[in-house]
Amino acid sequence: MEVTVDVRRSSHQRAADDNQRIVHRPPLHHPSVWGDFFLGFRPWTPTQCASMKEAEAKKEEVRKTIRDSAADDLPLKLELIDSLQRLGLDYHYTKEIDDLLLGIHGGDDREGRDLHTTALRFYLLRKNGFHVPPGELLQLTLEDQPSLCPSILFDQVRHTLETPLFRRPKRVEARRYISVYKKMSTRNEAILELAKMDFRILQSLYCEELKALTVWWKDLQLQDHLSFARDRMVEMHFWMLGVLFEPQHSYGRIMLTKLFTFVSIFDDIYDSYSTLEESKLLTRAMERWDEEAAEQLPGYMKFFYSKVLATVNAIEQDLKLQGRKHAHYVKKLLIDATRCYYKEAEWREEGCAPATVEEHLLFSVPSSCCMHVPCLAFVSMGASSDAIDWAMAYPKIIRASCVVGRVINDIASHERERDQQQRVTSTVEACMEENKYIAKEDAYRKLRELIEESWMDISKERCRRLMPAAPLLETVVDATRMLDFLYKDHADSYTLAHSLKEIVDSIYVDPI
Repeated sequence: MEVTVDVRRSSHQRAADDNQRIVHRPPLHHPSVWGDFFLGFRPWTPTQCASMKEAEAKKEEVRKTIRDSAADDLPLKLELIDSLQRLGLDYHYTKEIDDLLLGIHGGDDREGRDLHTTALRFYLLRKNGFHVPPGELLQLTLEDQPSLCPSILFDQVRHTLETPLFRRPKRVEARRYISVYKKMSTRNEAILELAKMDFRILQSLYCEELKALTVWWKDLQLQDHLSFARDRMVEMHFWMLGVLFEPQHSYGRIMLTKLFTFVSIFDDIYDSYSTLEESKLLTRAMERWDEEAAEQLPGYMKFFYSKVLATVNAIEQDLKLQGRKHAHYVKKLLIDATRCYYKEAEWREEGCAPATVEEHLLFSVPSSCCMHVPCLAFVSMGASSDAIDWAMAYPKIIRASCVVGRVINDIASHERERDQQQRVTSTVEACMEENKYIAKEDAYRKLRELIEESWMDISKERCRRLMPAAPLLETVVDATRMLDFLYKDHADSYTLAHSLKEIVDSIYVDPI
């Protein structure tokens, strides 16, 4: 259906429209729970935070431990690798861990493996991209159990039931596991001390990033013009930290936080605030990408549009100065996000009601913008154009990630949107229609099965090492882990930021 857009409204008419909208429609979302907190906060004093020299010395001590472990029995090697990964230290020892895993994968030491050793071997190899036949799990001896005290074992089981280990965000798991590891009788004191040092160093870096981002956000003054939009810059940094946590990706985290703070505002505009005519104007302006295009926009969009252009142009220049050859993808992906939002808004306005979940996903997977997160992360990491183009074409692992994000978000936001009397056209409604369900709980159950199937696809695709983006696949998995974390248990923790504050405190604020 062609939409007729009246671009002849005077500036006075537009201003009146904007004022009427602001007066008669209350803010849709809570303001920031953080405000200017990170402008003056430092998690550690210089004397409390280990110097880089001390940390480097401890890293080399642990490196020797890893190399020496090549002569150890299989259970000890597996426990060492598992501990390093769960404590968030594995990024320091990529080569050493890969060498150990290659030896383990090629070894033939099946005799005498107990249940714990066999399961841990299977998990670590599959997690790190090695093919292991599932049948190996059946060849077990069950006499021995993990050598953990009952309280630690209970804690491990409880957390596994809540979220399988493979799906846990790395920094969240590192913060939790440091507290577990220090209680274990088999702990290595040098590894424990390095884990604490490393966590403090990264915590300080993250807070410096948030300080710079808070200055940027305040200077934009967008909340003065877009009071209806979610103010979630800190939560967005936490989200992107889950995608790229390593220190060398500091600029990538800042870049992704800025871009997806904008994407979040676009989402609020297209999904909850603008008319279809205004949405079309904004999409056309994004496609033109010049300041003159702003003249056709309503007042509340005009200011935002100019800030988007200025910020993205600056990011492109930063990337070029860093030697990133494919900075133009930033603009391309952001424009694509607005097109996806507009297509969904148009589809919703026309009253389309998909008869099946699969039909719904044809529209709603792109508008989830879950593809855009790893793709923009690839750009910040200096990935090749082949890898970025491959990811933008929605290969199986990317589509599976998007399905997880779309469906788990729909389940989490379903009740809230119904309570706010918003028009709900989610996969929940499509599932109820397709299966003739009356109770929403039946649809939730069915959709969770789809989520599980998508995670299985992600796990399988993670083991394929011949793709153009094979070294970058972990970024896709990390992005999916954050989606699962933020929206599981029927909770939209990004929108309802108070529910996320305790965990954000543990990453940025609380001492360890």
